[in-house]
Amino acid sequence: MELWSCFYFSFEPLSQVEKMNIFLHIVDLSDPKKIWKFAEDFKQEHKLNVLVNNAGCMVNKRELTEDRLEKNFATNTLGVYILTIALIPVLEKEHDPRVITVSSGGMLVQKLNINDLQSERTAFDGTMVYAQNKRQQVVLTEHWARAHPTIHFSSMHPGWVDTPGVQRSMPGFYSRLKDRLRSAAQGADTVLWLALTPAATAQRSGCFFQDRKPVPTHLPLARTSSSLAEEEKLMEILEELAHRFK
Repeated sequence: MELWSCFYFSFEPLSQVEKMNIFLHIVDLSDPKKIWKFAEDFKQEHKLNVLVNNAGCMVNKRELTEDRLEKNFATNTLGVYILTIALIPVLEKEHDPRVITVSSGGMLVQKLNINDLQSERTAFDGTMVYAQNKRQQVVLTEHWARAHPTIHFSSMHPGWVDTPGVQRSMPGFYSRLKDRLRSAAQGADTVLWLALTPAATAQRSGCFFQDRKPVPTHLPLARTSSSLAEEEKLMEILEELAHRFK
């Protein structure tokens, strides 16, 4: 079972000093029912100003969850979808709400593929499945930005960061480039900038960022653009799957 931590930070004035309360919630983002349960409990206890979708996985062999969902898709796409839509009503109650989804530059090599979301029809390549999930996250961000104009949505590429996940999931890549990878702090820089600064919300909602700047979501001549019909179909499939497990 893949366990991921969700952190909620609450800042409350204490005289002229701000007191920071940190609440730790452990949620398995590959399990839709647990995400729905977490979100319902969260809404009863907390307010929410910023949601950062950062947890994810790259499983290099095709594995199924207890719900018979391919694990990368369940965690990186469906899990992000459910957590976000479940918490949008809470975000919409607050001033200057934001959602940041940590995607990856790997998505630039993928065109949205709605015909094989759970990697059943082709040879399984965990790296490419992960990249496809990250493309799906960018499409989700663009859709949510149009559908919920009171919330500022963004996706971003943190650069290639030296993390245990990269070491485990991409050992060859890590071995070749470990001396040039970013630190965790460097990778988190744009996330924090998007979460906290007025300059971030001066940018159009739905953009894809790298190093604090909006960048294209498609490489020149890459033919990775998808049609509106394909993107709407992705949303329909995710909505149906999400509510199947609610």
